[in-house]
Amino acid sequence: MVPRQIKKHVKDKSDKAADEIFSPQKRPESGRYLIQVDKQTKASYETGEAAHSAALEVKKGYPVVRVSIVDSIENSSRLVELPS
Repeated sequence: MVPRQIKKHVKDKSDKAADEIFSPQKRPESGRYLIQVDKQTKASYETGEAAHSAALEVKKGYPVVRVSIVDSIENSSRLVELPS
């Protein structure tokens, strides 16, 4: 019986940089305000108004889920509720 040869893929530096940017464990955060749906970050926005309007759209479509806006600079969060 002939032993199998296993080939290893050797990554160069450009492959490593691409893996860090598009890693499934961590999304790139470009904006200050993050939208979290059931404690999972889904999107980021530069302004609080844009984040609030996007969070309201998510909440209107799925009223059961917990939607919050997190300020990544002040380390604060607020829960988004549908208007009465």
